[in-house]
Amino acid sequence: MAEETIWRGTSSQLKNLGFFLLCFLFCWLIVPIFIGLTRFLQTKNHVFGLTNERLKMSEGIFSKVTETLELYRVKDIEILQPFFYRMLGLENIKVNTSDLSSPVVMLDGIPQNVGLADKMRNAVETIRMQKNVREIDIE
Repeated sequence: MAEETIWRGTSSQLKNLGFFLLCFLFCWLIVPIFIGLTRFLQTKNHVFGLTNERLKMSEGIFSKVTETLELYRVKDIEILQPFFYRMLGLENIKVNTSDLSSPVVMLDGIPQNVGLADKMRNAVETIRMQKNVREIDIE
């Protein structure tokens, strides 16, 4: 079965609103313009991709680093909505995994209307059924 893309996108630039306003206030110093541009490019180039098998996270302006997480390793999905993000219609999605290299994955500034957490949960359940994988916690 071929891997299909369920969702692909980036964090919202609205998460940088306060930072951009601060850079705008001090733009007469010239340096904040470049700092704001760097932050804009970092956010734009931090791309999340959810497929029916993996969660892919790619970041970097000049050099790209791509990290993948097999969906059957997802233990828990938590939605965090700070007050400012709720007003802007954004959410943070915290993914707890059984992966040793990245036990916690944070997807920040995701628009609420995307419904990414529900899509991820459905994809996790589907891939676990296909691969016949069960999660066991031993303490």
